[in-house]
Amino acid sequence: MSGLFERLRHELKEMQERGVYKQLIHLDSPQDAVVKIDETGAEVVNLCSNNYLGLCNTPEVVAAGRDAYEEFGAGTSSVRFICGTFTLHKKLEQKIASFLGLESALTYVSCWNANTGLTPTFLEDEDALISDELNHASIIDGVRMTKANRKIYKHSDMGELEQALKDTQSARHRFIITDGIFSMEGDICRLPDILELAEKYDAVVAVDDSHATGVLGETGRGTPEHYGLHGKVPVITSTLGKALGGAAGGFTAGPEELTDYLTQRSRPMLFSNALPPATTAHSLAAIEYLERHPERVQKLRDNTAYFREELLEAGFKPVEGDTPIVPIIIGETAEAIRMSRMLLDEGVFVIGFGYPVVPHGTARIRCQISAAHETEHLDAVLDAMKKVGDKLGIV
Repeated sequence: MSGLFERLRHELKEMQERGVYKQLIHLDSPQDAVVKIDETGAEVVNLCSNNYLGLCNTPEVVAAGRDAYEEFGAGTSSVRFICGTFTLHKKLEQKIASFLGLESALTYVSCWNANTGLTPTFLEDEDALISDELNHASIIDGVRMTKANRKIYKHSDMGELEQALKDTQSARHRFIITDGIFSMEGDICRLPDILELAEKYDAVVAVDDSHATGVLGETGRGTPEHYGLHGKVPVITSTLGKALGGAAGGFTAGPEELTDYLTQRSRPMLFSNALPPATTAHSLAAIEYLERHPERVQKLRDNTAYFREELLEAGFKPVEGDTPIVPIIIGETAEAIRMSRMLLDEGVFVIGFGYPVVPHGTARIRCQISAAHETEHLDAVLDAMKKVGDKLGIV
């Protein structure tokens, strides 16, 4: 056993020497447009949070969680089918279904659990599962756990998707799964084309909308609303830990027979505690807040457009797109991490992503815009990026 830990120590040292070692940064403040770094006490502009709508620290959302502790205590103390489900969970699931225009929803402690608890539960050897190659790691793990015939198509390549559908016509069921917004590239799936192919070849479509819920569409209802297809996607998985309050939790939404079957058989559902009451309550409050304030989505869109335009003006070449995920390709992992550390010294908190999160040679700084940002925040970021980019020879 000591040999194992010695090997781990050696590999960690190698990571540090190559400049690819990831270091946790501790915050001493809520997630917001500006956060306080514990180690230095510095206040920095936050450009790496999934707090797209700025709801993590919104008083109404926080208060709902606090009130839930008083009413329901700390948690269920076990899994839902053993010690009961709070009425608060039922209210949240009904609200999610209504918000997405679907029949029902089932919450999990994370969208990771929702994705890994989805296809392995009902797809068997005689079925086919078809997945985009750039899908999130949670979908990839769900695919690996599924016994079905598995097909991976090149990113957003509808020709390859159609070929996979043709190759699996003898399957009992065919199930296509894709991200709505792809988290590392910031691009949006070709949903209308996917649904058209699914109808042609009698397949079911599922979309993981974790980075699109609260972000895309006029009212933040996600990728389907963005394309004028609200309520038309059979299955949606998404998170409560990004735009919708930012704490934790995920869900699967779709037909009642699907969520009922998942309640009976989905292992992450059967063997995990229910969402804590506070998380449940402030997720519910976040959706209700968004329904009352759709202008938050427009502000996010305006901030994103401004930041992208100013980046191009400054000489950077972000990956093209319209979403608040704005990646700037640097190349090598060590350089991306180095740039992120230099930016932190200049008052900007943004993370460099490299292998294994993204392929070798495509390491990046991934900027994420929020409705909580004001123009002066974005201008400060742009000034810092110009300074660091010049030092590194990027611009």
